[in-house]
Amino acid sequence: MRKWNALLILVFALFFASAVYGQTGVNNAELKGDYAFAFNGFSGNLATSSIFGAVGRFAADGAGNLTNGELDTNGVGGRAAAQSFTGTYSIGADNRGVMNFNLSGSSARLAFAMTANGNAQFIKFDASGGSGTIGSGTMEKADTSAYSTARIAGDYAFGAAGFDPVNNRAAIEGRFTSNGTGTLTSAAGDVNAYGTTYSMNFTAANYTVSDTATGRGAMQLAFTFGGTPDTLNFVFYVVNSGKLFVVESDTVSNTTPLLNGVVVQQQIPAGGFSNASLNGNMVIYLTGLSTCTNVPNVPKAGAGLLTANGSGAFSLTYDENYCRAPNGFTDAAGTYSVAGNGRTSITLGGFSLVAYLVNSNQIFLFVSDPNVLFGFGEPQAAGSFSNSALKGTYAGYATNPAAFGVTVFSGEFSADAAAPTGNMTGTEDIGVPTGPVSGQAFKATYSVTPSPTNGRGTMTVSSGTGGNAVIYMISPSKFVVVSLNDPNPAILDFESSSSAPAPVSLSSLSLNPTTVTGGNSSTGTVTLSGAAPTGGATVALSSSNTTVAQVPSSVTVAAGATSATFSVSTSAVAASTTVTISGTYSGATRSASLTVTPASPPPPTLSSLSLNPTSVTGGNSSTGTVTLSGAAPAGGATVALSSSNTTVARTPSSVTVAAGATTATFTVSTSAVAASTTVTISATYSGATRSASLTVTPAPPPLPTVSSLTLNPTNVFGGQSSTGTVTLTGPAPAGGAQVFLSSNNGAARVPSSVIVPAGATTATFTVNTSFVLISTSATISASYNGTTRTATLGILL
Repeated sequence: MRKWNALLILVFALFFASAVYGQTGVNNAELKGDYAFAFNGFSGNLATSSIFGAVGRFAADGAGNLTNGELDTNGVGGRAAAQSFTGTYSIGADNRGVMNFNLSGSSARLAFAMTANGNAQFIKFDASGGSGTIGSGTMEKADTSAYSTARIAGDYAFGAAGFDPVNNRAAIEGRFTSNGTGTLTSAAGDVNAYGTTYSMNFTAANYTVSDTATGRGAMQLAFTFGGTPDTLNFVFYVVNSGKLFVVESDTVSNTTPLLNGVVVQQQIPAGGFSNASLNGNMVIYLTGLSTCTNVPNVPKAGAGLLTANGSGAFSLTYDENYCRAPNGFTDAAGTYSVAGNGRTSITLGGFSLVAYLVNSNQIFLFVSDPNVLFGFGEPQAAGSFSNSALKGTYAGYATNPAAFGVTVFSGEFSADAAAPTGNMTGTEDIGVPTGPVSGQAFKATYSVTPSPTNGRGTMTVSSGTGGNAVIYMISPSKFVVVSLNDPNPAILDFESSSSAPAPVSLSSLSLNPTTVTGGNSSTGTVTLSGAAPTGGATVALSSSNTTVAQVPSSVTVAAGATSATFSVSTSAVAASTTVTISGTYSGATRSASLTVTPASPPPPTLSSLSLNPTSVTGGNSSTGTVTLSGAAPAGGATVALSSSNTTVARTPSSVTVAAGATTATFTVSTSAVAASTTVTISATYSGATRSASLTVTPAPPPLPTVSSLTLNPTNVFGGQSSTGTVTLTGPAPAGGAQVFLSSNNGAARVPSSVIVPAGATTATFTVNTSFVLISTSATISASYNGTTRTATLGILL
């Protein structure tokens, strides 16, 4: 938070060196398991320096030992890939620690501070004599089950920034979709290349997790910008399936800056992002590099509260350290436009900004200007923030230094939430070129107010050389600070520390059920982030529509407990109504929606059962239809079915009328019968039974066939006729039997058919002949039901 003069640094370096190097290790168990880490800084000296970045991983055993370490670095001096290392660490009683990496032929020393979630903030802590590497980073618990190409799947947003060899600044941000097999699609992005902004038009993008033991992988982005083709190659280490630490692996040159940053899971709502995805308060914080009155490479840092209306307009209150002087504005108006993939164009005064949404009110962000301000936006937790919200123990550090001259630190700090002026004390470890400063005492006062800018505060530092700073609260467990006096500023990040319980806040409010019929009740549950303090935690409750849904004024979470329940009573409504139920505690508000629906109409009854046809021959089927008096309810209406004679006619046990429908059909199957039989088919639903009769008849006897064909006489003189007689094997069926006739000789002519009357067995027909020159014969044929009989007629000269 302040710049130390050289003499003071030397004194502290000599006096406090043993304090951090000799940490007791009493809290070594706080760092245990697999971790991924990222580092951003500079190597060189106060006269000449250049960008340096690193990513890697290690396993901590909870007892002070590091194993399975792997490290990738890149800088103007060259790249070192997949360097194996072991190491040691020691964490003191206040959760400040020191860590040593033992690499082949070299070593590195870090100072770090533990956060409440088991992660750590660190600085490189071994520069000396005016030269070395200065910078900071984070260590985060890693999910080793995500060490595979397949686990990197879904939508992601990315952001990275850095410098070329002569410290020209650049930044990129964007998004893509991973298919889990190594291909990145739907990629979009923007680049601020040394002060000029271009769209990144992607031509190809891919990735692979090349080492499933360490989570190390590679990513390549190919694109054009401003008509120029380019390719960026990155190495990454998996934090989890939703987060990757990345650093560029290309050789650093005047046309290829070294970029490092992060890839995170993008939470795209159904239908895509829209202006409504920015709605409410968001804290933004950015770092850049400026040229000030012909003085180049002056770090710039700023933070503010952006309040969006969900419809394309916002206001911004902002504070920055620009050209080594405080600057800022209040409630400046701006506009924004969000595309479905999350890309957001922002206009504020004469400035243009580009952002990519990670989630609602969460963004990567850069300013399209020569300072190349780049950073992040996080949703501000609900509720009003005052001194009472900034309370407890925090780990803090200087993030993303933009120049070698930035004073980096990490430490543990405690805030008492006193009003109207709070007090913050702590101990910090400082990394500067002339040598490390360990165990430096810190003291400051602060004041945070909810108005006119919610969660904005001021800080006055009285330790060291003193100074003034501005605070922006993101939540009771996180805030950012911008020093207004530091000639080389950075964004200072403070998060709840593991050295003391994090302040208890309201983490959620849930309802069960979330939909009720008016007149019924729902049970609400408020859940705290930790155990309620002595005397309990009183959570204020409210309803957005007390006519429809009513809640008690408050509910108390008992001391030591983390949750409590309350009843939400409702009234009858004519139309479905959504009510917001809210709970507020310790400056945080959480809400849930309750839908109150009208009472359901009376259930339908069974109005009829019909059969079609109502008479079938045994072995055939009939279709039954059940009809309700109204639409079937949700889930459908199950109508029970039965038959009075299951030997003859059978139904399924039930049929379901689909929700919203009024009818359903079913099949009645039958068996052969010897005599006509009537069966009653019945249907029952909601206490009502309806019936219909089905007549099952015997199958008709088989059709007869032709048993014989006779002619009388069998010989005639040409011009005479003969009488043919067809005889069936049984009586002709109803309607008679049509027997087809034919002659194979034109001298003998027969009708095309003859009808055997119903019930009869014979019929006669006439065979007419013609005069012939020589005696001949004709074959007369009779055919019916697949049988044919013939007779021969002699025709004489």
